[in-house]
Amino acid sequence: MKSRFLPVLLGCSLVCISTSAYANLRIKFVESAPKDWFALTNMTDCEFNNVQMSIDLSNSAGKLIFDTTASGAGVEVFQPFEVRSGDVALTSSDEVVDGDRTLAVLISSLKPGETASFTIDVDDTATNSELGMIRVSGSEITGSEVAISIDGEAAMVGTLNERGELILDQAACA
Repeated sequence: MKSRFLPVLLGCSLVCISTSAYANLRIKFVESAPKDWFALTNMTDCEFNNVQMSIDLSNSAGKLIFDTTASGAGVEVFQPFEVRSGDVALTSSDEVVDGDRTLAVLISSLKPGETASFTIDVDDTATNSELGMIRVSGSEITGSEVAISIDGEAAMVGTLNERGELILDQAACA
């Protein structure tokens, strides 16, 4: 009778290990008028604290910039950094300067299933743009780098795809 239960117990152990081995974090850029936005979603059953997220547009296909003021490098419509949801604080500086290509935020807590997001205008600087310089297409956001560090651990780094998305696998919950 022991042998009948052993495979069931091993199967349960394997399932338990495989479902908690990785914790996915989803980063998404959404082109939206008048405010574009970035979101970080915790797709796990883990709670994460002190989540540092940096975004670097330097290697984007559309040569993207943050457009935060009426004058400067951006085109027409502009929007400064503004928290949309969650406990998000800008940490790269007091404000994102018009024409910047990088920014960093701290999310103090990200509970299971929760999304933290912020709005800011993103423009391209390409001379031949798909949607004009005030709107960003999926192919233009491609190559933008996102780095996430949780509670001081080594950063996970990836690039946004043509849908403006990136999923990072975080080690198992502590």
